[in-house]
Parts: sequence; structure tokens; C-alpha cells
Amino acid sequence: MNTTPRVRFAPSPTGALHIGGVRTALYNYLFARHHGGTMILRIEDTDTNRYVEGAEKYIIDSLQWLGIEFDEGVSFGGKHAPYRQSERKDIYRKYVDRLIADGKAYYAFDTPEELDEKRSQTANFQYDASTRMSMNNSLVLPADEVSRRIANGEKYVVRIRIEPNEEIVVNDIIRGEVRINSTILDDKVLWKSADGLPTYHLANIVDDHLMEITHVIRGEEWLPSAPLHVLLYRYFGWQDTMPQFAHLPLLLKPDGKGKLSKRDGDRLGFPVFPLDWTDPITGEKTSGYREAGYFPEAVINFLALLGWNPGTEQEIFSKEELIEAFSLERCSRSGARFDYEKGKWFNHKYLQTKPTEELAKYVMPFFADNIFDDEDKYRKLLAAIDSVKERATFPKELFELVEFFFIAPESFAESDLKKRWKEDTPRLLTELAEILRTLPSLDDEQATEESVKQWCEAKGYSLGAVMNPFRLVLVGQMKGPHIFTITRILGKTETINRINSALKIIEKFGFDADAAMFERAVKRYERFDDPQ
Repeated sequence: MNTTPRVRFAPSPTGALHIGGVRTALYNYLFARHHGGTMILRIEDTDTNRYVEGAEKYIIDSLQWLGIEFDEGVSFGGKHAPYRQSERKDIYRKYVDRLIADGKAYYAFDTPEELDEKRSQTANFQYDASTRMSMNNSLVLPADEVSRRIANGEKYVVRIRIEPNEEIVVNDIIRGEVRINSTILDDKVLWKSADGLPTYHLANIVDDHLMEITHVIRGEEWLPSAPLHVLLYRYFGWQDTMPQFAHLPLLLKPDGKGKLSKRDGDRLGFPVFPLDWTDPITGEKTSGYREAGYFPEAVINFLALLGWNPGTEQEIFSKEELIEAFSLERCSRSGARFDYEKGKWFNHKYLQTKPTEELAKYVMPFFADNIFDDEDKYRKLLAAIDSVKERATFPKELFELVEFFFIAPESFAESDLKKRWKEDTPRLLTELAEILRTLPSLDDEQATEESVKQWCEAKGYSLGAVMNPFRLVLVGQMKGPHIFTITRILGKTETINRINSALKIIEKFGFDADAAMFERAVKRYERFDDPQ
């Protein structure tokens, strides 16, 4: 058996890739890279009834955005091509015939109506050793009748023949040894004549064997199928090539019980898909992590720690560090609660490490075209972003935080005016403007601050009586970074102009001067709806 790990991520194109599926792909990737192995992308599209147009491309696009790389598979090629199961149907047929010839599988002609009737007659009906001899299959029917039905084109399925009271052992890297009695298993359908395609159970095993898969790393929800897969490896005589299993813990709801679902994201306001997804049938649109403003490396870091513990207090990992540290043995057996607020925390941390020039690319589209062709304005944008990025979690928030540096306020928050604006405020700000005018520049924040403080002390003015309305006239409301960081970025001329302009506006409109601000805010958030 191949000793170099070969793993596969094998999604079905039945809709958008759920964030739980992303974590499965990530753990396969980290395991393969840690051991110098091979990562394969296989598309399991044999369930034609659930196939969704565009889902395969969505899956590939999502994994590419996240930086989860493949060595073989759909869109990547490789010696075991094709990697799309619908293109491998001729391969599976001979394995179906082999099982039938060996008495390990049989033809079943039961119609959906007949099966429904059995289910209505017998609670918890199961097609197995205790019921199959009363059904419509080749174990009961004469051989010539079976041949005649098949020749006449009658629809049938092929079922695995599971004998009762056999102990099946599944050795799982995460869960240890799991023992199952075969009596509780049913004779699963392996192949359907209606479309000439195998079911997941057969195609999965045949492909894993032929593609030399050494480790099957998948979600906990697939654990019940593991005993059947162990049996199939035994029936085919492939025990020596049986991969090692590792069933990952579920991603749990942020609150309450049960596994994470799309409804939880809709209810609590966080994405559960990597990219925006529009259902081609219903037209329903669902937001994704990319369009919500998450960085792919933040999503990767966040997901890696949902079910895996590095054994240290470290939380921020580069992809290279994750590869170096990852091991399946440190994966939890228990479900991992999906803390979406922690996901935001990771994004905030990664935003702080981004080069300012990269963050600027997110902000510039919200301003008028070509405004930053002017080098001075571009440098001003970089300085503005540096001054506020600590307050941002997502790139699109940066625009709201830096907008006032480029658009002087024409209106002012009424609540702030009422609280901060006093009878002597216009006189204080007029004097302040003159003090600033006497300074050579406002480039040295500390020097500017010292000059203003000395003036306040000399005049006996309260710092709050000056600084609070000073911020208000520069920004339009009580927000923003350190006041003298603002004046440094605005520059002396712009700072003084804003003081004088605000005094005129407030003198004219008084405390009703914030009406226009609301209108501008509405327009601003309309722009946020545009894809960044």
C-alpha cells in the first residue's frame, strides 16, 4: 500500500459549499501538506436528482479563493482521470457484476410503491436479511425470470447482501475502535439501472481504491456508512488497501442544540457559505464570507481551530504554521460550537496586518473616480487608513471611518451639538484657528498638541470646552482618531477652513444642521451595497 498520504475532498454538486464542508477540505489539505502527501478533488455527482447547475464551479471557485490547493482532480488533471464520477460510469459496472457473481449483491425489482407499502405495514422497515426474502428480488425469483426482466428493460437496483451477526470493526484515528454488528445494517442500494450510475456507497469505495486513497477524512455524519465501506473492501478483497478513517466532529449551532445550518446564519446574521450563492431554482440569494468582507486567511485560521487543538495558547496561525502543527490525533471527538463573533475577531486581527496599500484598494471604489490619481490625496488616504484601521473589522468599514478626511462636514449631529456647543464655543474656536494659523505646520502632532494646551492654560480655558467642539467641526460628529492625528492628516489650511466653515453653518442653521447628514448617510450605505 502507498505509504505517502493520498487524501481526497469529494463534494457533491447539490448546492453551495457549506462552511462545514470547507473545514473538511481544509483538514484534508493540512494533513496532506504536513505529511508531504497528495490532495485530490473528486466530484461525486452520481445523485442526478439532486444535481444543481453551477454548484461544481461554485465549489472550485470557493476553494481557490480560500487557498486550498489540489494536486490532482477535477480542473487539475492527474493519472487517475476522470475525477468526476458521472464520467466514470463504465468503470463501476464491472465491480457491480463482480459482487453479483460472488453472491455479495443481488438484483432488486421492488417498485417505489411496493417499498412504501412495506414501510406503512412495518414500523422502521429495513431492507435486510430479515425481510429481503419476502421482497421482489433475485434471491427469491427464478434466474430465468430475473434475466427476462432485465432484458425487457424493467427498472431495478443492485443491493449489497449483508449477512447478520457479523462484527465489523472500524478503526478511526479520531474516535478509536468502533465495533458494529452487521444485523443493524440494511442492504444498501449500490447501483441503479434507471441512470446506469452507482450510488455513493459503491462509487466511493471503488474510486478510493483505484485512486490509492490512504486516508478518508470526512465529517461525523458519514460515520454510519463506515461499516458498509469496510464490508465492501472485504468483499472485493482489498483489505490491504483499506484507507484509515478519520471522522471529524460536527460544527454546532452558536446557540442551542444541533449542527450548524444555513438557517442559523440567516437568523443570527453571519455567512455559512464561502462565497455569495444564488439558488438557480428559487432565486434565493445567500451571502458569503468573501462578499461580507472576510479575508480568506482569516476564515482558514478560524475554521482550523474549530475541532482541532494545537496544544498551545497560540491562536493566530499562518497557513504554513497550520501545516506544520496539524495532526488528526489532536482533533476533538466532540462537536465544535460555531462562534461567529470569534470569526469576526480573526478578521479584525488579519486586517491589522494588511499593508495599508492593500486596504486602500478596498476603500478607493467608494470615492469619486480618479480622485486618488493625485499623489497628495493618495498619501492622505494611506495616512487616514493607518489612523483608523484599529477600529475596523471589515475593509468596507474603513470608508465610513476615513470619509470625513476627504469630505468636509456640511452638517453636524444634533445630539453632539446640544451636548458640546456652548455660548462661548464660537469665540473659543475662532481663537483656536488663529493659534493654529501661527504654527509653521501641523505635521508634528505632539508639537501641535503642546501649543494648543499652552494656549488653553494661558487663557484658563478647559480642554474639554475646546477639544470637543473642535472635533465636532472637523468630523461632523464625535468620532475619529486622536484629534491631533486628524489635524496632521488634514493639514493646516484644511483644518482652519473647516473651523471657519462650521462656524458659519452652525450660526445659520443652529441645532437643525444635521438634516443633510442623514441624507448623506443613506447614500453612503447605498454604496456599501455594491460588491467590493
